[in-house]
Amino acid sequence: MKKHILKWAALGLSASLLSGCAMFGGSGGSGTDTRYVARDVDTLYNAAKDRLDSGQHKIAAALFDEVERQHPYSPWARRAQQMSAFSYYLAADYNKAIESSRRFLSIHPGNKDAPYAYYLIALCYYEQISDVTRDQKITEQALSSLGEVARRYPNSRYAADAKLKMDLVNDHLAGKEMEIGRFYQRRGKWLAATIRFRTVIEKYQTTTHTPEALMRLTESYLALGVPTEAKKTTAVLGANYPGSKWYERAYDLVHKHGAT
Repeated sequence: MKKHILKWAALGLSASLLSGCAMFGGSGGSGTDTRYVARDVDTLYNAAKDRLDSGQHKIAAALFDEVERQHPYSPWARRAQQMSAFSYYLAADYNKAIESSRRFLSIHPGNKDAPYAYYLIALCYYEQISDVTRDQKITEQALSSLGEVARRYPNSRYAADAKLKMDLVNDHLAGKEMEIGRFYQRRGKWLAATIRFRTVIEKYQTTTHTPEALMRLTESYLALGVPTEAKKTTAVLGANYPGSKWYERAYDLVHKHGAT
């Protein structure tokens, strides 16, 4: 995905950025070119671009920030804001990338590049998603941000990828609910477990976790002494996933408890 964005960024550069002034400091410099020194906008922007091309992403971001600070009313300032966010993203400094993108949107909410700014924010959250054993706050933020891209700009080049990632995030969140539900089951907290499994079935029913959630719900209902509900759940499982191992296990459990 970073390669995709790199391609976009390269295409977005005007020919005047790729020619003209010499680069300031060169790609092999020590990074001291980020100190405040008054420079013309072409030289400063091209210095930042040179650092970006050489993989020095944090230095590039700082130089793009300098373009905005030193030349806030020039046509280059808007582009510098975007490239600053992009550079921070490549450096995996996601908080600063999000901050830069949001600043761009606050100043240029109707700009033609606004969809990209929203998409970059979503990517920053998406790439921080942790495994299902940890808190899922970032995951929720990723889902919300991806949804905003798809909702605001359904016909943009970013919408399809945002929707795909939303499916993956939903699967991740469903996995978290399953992990907690199984945890409650192991401790005999059957009612708490049913709440988690029902959440998967009702909120994340299109994910890969639904068949197991139905089987685990059958287990929990039987443990709670409500075989009628267990039988209903197994019927739903059989109707939707008739050949799955989860249906076979649920059916055997219900039969064993005499609920068939």
